Amino acid sequence: MHPSPGPGATDKGLKDGALGLFSSTVIGLASTAPAYSLAATLGVIAGIVGHQSPIVIILAFVPMFLIAYGYKELNRADPDCGTTFTWASRAFGPHTGWLGGWGIVAADIIVMANLAQIAGAYGFQLVGADGLAQDTFWVTVVGVAWIAVMTLVCYIGIEISANLQKVLLTIEIVVLFLLAITALVKVYGGTAPSVSSELSGSWFNPFRIDSLDDLTKSVLAGVFIYWGWDTAVSVNEETVDRDRTPGHAAVISTITLLLVYLMVTTSAQAFAGVGDRGIGLANPDNSDDVLSSLGAEVFGTAGWGEVATKLLILMVLTSAAASTQTTILPSARTALSMATFKAVPDRFARIHPRFLTPTWSTVGMGLASIAFYVMLTRVSGNVLADSIGSVGLVIAFYYGLTGFACVWYYRRVLTRRPHDLWTKGVMPALGGVLLLYFFVNACVVYSAADYGSTSWTLPFPPRRQLGGVFVTGIGALLLGAVLMLAYQVIRPAFFHKETIPVSAYERDGR
Repeated sequence: MHPSPGPGATDKGLKDGALGLFSSTVIGLASTAPAYSLAATLGVIAGIVGHQSPIVIILAFVPMFLIAYGYKELNRADPDCGTTFTWASRAFGPHTGWLGGWGIVAADIIVMANLAQIAGAYGFQLVGADGLAQDTFWVTVVGVAWIAVMTLVCYIGIEISANLQKVLLTIEIVVLFLLAITALVKVYGGTAPSVSSELSGSWFNPFRIDSLDDLTKSVLAGVFIYWGWDTAVSVNEETVDRDRTPGHAAVISTITLLLVYLMVTTSAQAFAGVGDRGIGLANPDNSDDVLSSLGAEVFGTAGWGEVATKLLILMVLTSAAASTQTTILPSARTALSMATFKAVPDRFARIHPRFLTPTWSTVGMGLASIAFYVMLTRVSGNVLADSIGSVGLVIAFYYGLTGFACVWYYRRVLTRRPHDLWTKGVMPALGGVLLLYFFVNACVVYSAADYGSTSWTLPFPPRRQLGGVFVTGIGALLLGAVLMLAYQVIRPAFFHKETIPVSAYERDGR
């Protein structure tokens, strides 16, 4: 028996049936920006755990896969575009739900700054303007323009967004595959650099990681490269068979990402090694973008190699473009759902009469992202670098919350049959517990003043110094709590649990 949709999933004015399974999966994959995520994170992981990077890729997949099942099961009962906001509100009350919705928006705004920075720098590199690629002002100008263009694409229609994603994602996957295969051919053909080595089973042994802290830091960095597949669920109200298709797309996306990331990580490690000099993946000079430095070595710099290297730059650029666009989609729809339930001002619930997309929510996301990006570049480029790590804290918060919400939401039916116990209970609960552990442990590690590129001194006694990664991540969540309390004073009606009634599925205990 199919579950009945909750009251929030009925009609917000979005374009129904615009996306099928393939389009939804593409959006879920593109949201993670595979090329950009690998370029920005692989060096960080290699610097922490060395040759154990491949097993970290697998370990980071585990909580993502478990939480994806939580999303899948919650979407079956209640296909609402507010996702974590709506589900956590029904499970734990409006305050918890509001913070869950804020987590989605905050993570998206933080990462947009990094995406814009990548888009600006790589745009100049693509046309050979390397000097401008190092100029903060001009990179910021291009980054701001990039956000504006992607916001416009999201504004004028979900189908246009999905079709553009298909093109951009195809470029990414093809070039990543070409990079991995070429690297392995050179390794096994004996033409790779002297630091290369053949694939080894020892790379998949987690017990070779030096410490629990190293495991935590590396896995949390790995969680970042998987983050984004939930966009496939955020567009559920615009999807064919909305209670099933988005959940399937989320699970398919996570599995596909695992395969892509393992392919690239193992081939890159075999070719370049994990040294901290030269082309080594752990070289701090390359850690912000390991793929560019690797591409020139793998493909060469003459003839076809020069073309392939340009394709690699184009790949990271299109990856950032795809993720910029698909980062706007879930945050805009979260704000739309929150406005529908009176959790934020009503204007954010407005839908364009022709394009059938959120208006204020989409434009507001673009403007907030531009403001945050410009602010960070004015403060320090190091703050921008630290913001990548801080996103992991926010992701762990709202993904973990969704896992626990799934268990509580289905608590009355968990003993009905083994399948329900596993998919609605054990799997999302285990995912939530893992992410909670990583969140708490990372808070301890990230709070150290010497962690990351920046540190901040508390403005009140004991005036302790804290790491910038911790301050940005926890600060974003605390800001959400302050905004929630302020809005409760202005408009207290939402913060009564009956404002978001239980879904038909939960009410009837099916």
